[in-house]
Amino acid sequence: MTDTAPPARRELRFPSRTGTCHAWLYLPDADAHADPPPVLVMAHGLGAVKTLRLAAFAECFQAAGYACLVFDYRHFGDSDGQPRELLSVRRQREDWLAAVACARALPEVNGDRVVLWGTSFGGGHAITTAAADPGVVAAIAQCPFTDGLVSARQISPRALARLVAAAAKDQLGRLFGGAPTRVKVAARTGQVGLMDAADVVDGVTGLLEASGLTEAEYRNDVPARVAMEIPFYAPGRRIPEVRCPILFCVCDDDTVAPAAATLRHAARARRGQVVRYPAGHFDIYAGPHFEKVIADQLAFLRAHVPATPPEPRNPGPVALDR
Repeated sequence: MTDTAPPARRELRFPSRTGTCHAWLYLPDADAHADPPPVLVMAHGLGAVKTLRLAAFAECFQAAGYACLVFDYRHFGDSDGQPRELLSVRRQREDWLAAVACARALPEVNGDRVVLWGTSFGGGHAITTAAADPGVVAAIAQCPFTDGLVSARQISPRALARLVAAAAKDQLGRLFGGAPTRVKVAARTGQVGLMDAADVVDGVTGLLEASGLTEAEYRNDVPARVAMEIPFYAPGRRIPEVRCPILFCVCDDDTVAPAAATLRHAARARRGQVVRYPAGHFDIYAGPHFEKVIADQLAFLRAHVPATPPEPRNPGPVALDR
């Protein structure tokens, strides 16, 4: 792994299969914490990159005494991989496992206290990773994608038919070495895209503005082949396998990952906690909903994975039998 060192965070790369992922490592103030801190492994959602507001979340956790490893999936952001913006469920799940392995190997953190944090599509990956790795100590799934069929039904039948046609064309082109057929991630009416609800484009625009980015700095399209995968990906079905405490932050007005499906799946968690917000899918990243969700997530972390483990209780002198 290689790294550079700006004041608040380090940059590093870690291997994932045949490529590498780029990550930011946030470390809390070492003077305030004698023990190595727990570490949150964090990643974004559908077609998104870590520069889209994840720093705001990581800085809050860092200030509370937690380390954070925030990464881009292969093919996205500062990570490598061709074609660019290739959205693959399998590869992203591999990247999560690789990120957890990287976090456990970092000498500055407590590798036995790894927490998963994912938002939107990444929330679904956090669920499946927690189900696959019994060593994870807690997980946070924010406005999580839990049911591909339910999410696919949010797209109008006509738009869905056009999306499937684009996906088929992209798959055919891939077999013959052609350039990818691309579709929008966030689509306006009449465009072919993975998300086309009325609030999606404005939601992404607001997320860019809150991140200090322009539309030119974010590529809002991906190879269309992923449309063949999404309906068959149902992270919610893995929730009963998650052994650690898991927090579900659910937006009641979510048009991308509908709340009803998430609540139905979350009810089957062994050690689940649900917090609901009167918000849309993109409202939770900034403003008052952001402040509330951060407070709730920190409360969950302090309850289950305190930044400073409690001192072992001294039972006092033991009376010996005479």
